[in-house]
Amino acid sequence: MKTAVVVFPGSNCDRDVQRAVSETLKSPVEMVWHEERSFASEPDLVILPGGFSYGDYLRSGAMAARSPIIEAVRRHAESGKRLLGICNGFQVLTETRLLPGALLANTSTTFICRKCWMRVEQTNNRFTSGLKKGSIVQYPIAHHEGLFFLPKDELAELEKEGRVVFRYANPETKEAGEMFAPNGALNGIAGICNKEGNILGLMPHPERATFSHLNGGSDGGAFWLSIAQDFAERGA
Repeated sequence: MKTAVVVFPGSNCDRDVQRAVSETLKSPVEMVWHEERSFASEPDLVILPGGFSYGDYLRSGAMAARSPIIEAVRRHAESGKRLLGICNGFQVLTETRLLPGALLANTSTTFICRKCWMRVEQTNNRFTSGLKKGSIVQYPIAHHEGLFFLPKDELAELEKEGRVVFRYANPETKEAGEMFAPNGALNGIAGICNKEGNILGLMPHPERATFSHLNGGSDGGAFWLSIAQDFAERGA
């Protein structure tokens, strides 16, 4: 499985993702500058990493969503291949309308950097099919705008379609929902996918929970292995 990581001015998790994927999956990772208009290879997975693209001017992800590389990203996703947006990458996905909603300022109005826990809500997609539905995973968060928002009717439709993939949770009781969201995200939503299941956006960072000696947890490693397993089973 070939992976490409898009690098924007202000990205700060691009190398973290590159190392997490390359060392976990033993597969090549192409680093793609935002001014490119195509990928050198034909990646199976494209990742929009975390960070502060363009310094978060205007809105988080707004300027990155208009970078030259985005048309290639869009073509990649529309062909049915995997597209993952992490933190700022999730914000870019909503700005491009590849995923619905918006990421608003945390209710605390402060930057939050800490461990958090999520419940795996569904596994019928190209990313979490190898994880156990209802299980609890720990990935850190590091953001100022992580409150997932959708108008009431659209939020209800998202829930009805079963497109919430991760929800903030209590690691002890496995309860999940808004009360456990450190940022105030509606319905405690931490990650969603598109209808086809090949585009995933999530605020927490699996790449920061890949090597246990760095973070004290390795749940992120299982996430990357889940993607690779799904790729191997589907053959695409």
